[in-house]
Amino acid sequence: MDADLSLEGRTAVVTGAGAGLGRAEALALAARGANVVVNDVGPAADDVAAEIEKAGGRALAVKADVGDWSTGDALVSAAVEAYGSLDVVVNNAGILRDRMLFNLSEADWDDVVRVHLKGHAAVSRAAAAHWRAASKAAGGPVYGRVINTASEAFLFGSPGQPNYAAAKAGITALTLSTAAGLARYGVRANAICPRARTAMTEATFTEGTSPGGLDALAPERVGTFVAYLASPAAENISGQVFVVYGDMVALMAAPTVEQTFRAESGVFSVEELGEQLGTYFEGREPHRTFAAYSVAALDTTGTSKS
Repeated sequence: MDADLSLEGRTAVVTGAGAGLGRAEALALAARGANVVVNDVGPAADDVAAEIEKAGGRALAVKADVGDWSTGDALVSAAVEAYGSLDVVVNNAGILRDRMLFNLSEADWDDVVRVHLKGHAAVSRAAAAHWRAASKAAGGPVYGRVINTASEAFLFGSPGQPNYAAAKAGITALTLSTAAGLARYGVRANAICPRARTAMTEATFTEGTSPGGLDALAPERVGTFVAYLASPAAENISGQVFVVYGDMVALMAAPTVEQTFRAESGVFSVEELGEQLGTYFEGREPHRTFAAYSVAALDTTGTSKS
């Protein structure tokens, strides 16, 4: 195995790893040699840890809710105590409470934001504190990789998922802050928008095609990319957002300034704003918003929803 692509001797934490994407990611990391702390809320975490060990890897199950702030510290401590280090964090845990905005309850909002966004933040914060301390002790950068799970829902602004889309947008911003704030310590952070058939998405995705012997929406495809981002070979990749599914990895560009409006006198009046913006937006195509609808053109799976 190429040393730059190997995770031998590294330790990874994967949240929501009892099934679906998290399981595929945990197995992929283990296959590259990583020790894996498998996190989920129920006994499925034990099953995945056992699966890794049966295949010759090393794994530890930690059953806890990432929506509890203390779980971040517990996962980092488990990794360090069991394997002596923490090198990779894959934040994946999430739930769905799909509703149109007018049907959204407070619990629907709180539950989704708590597990997705707060869960990402809890584990990332604990890992960041660990890496900062390790870097200070070492007198230089250490090895750290954070792979966060966003979604095309935030790129499109999915109308039936205002809570989920908002949480995923927050996760993207958290990823950028993580990349910028921890770069000096050697940490690289990126976000993926994966499309895969799991228990959480089975109502969305029907059976796909099978190029290369794998279902186009097989979570294993995403696991392979996560294993790459976790590796030394991805040293120069940080602060990026990728859309991942099928035979494709697409790098998203940062938002750009489309147009600048300036007040002639240096101070806008409402009338002048009306003249400038009203003319500019007249007849504008409805989908030409901040949403990245162009991503739908990438679709090779028979569906453009995430």
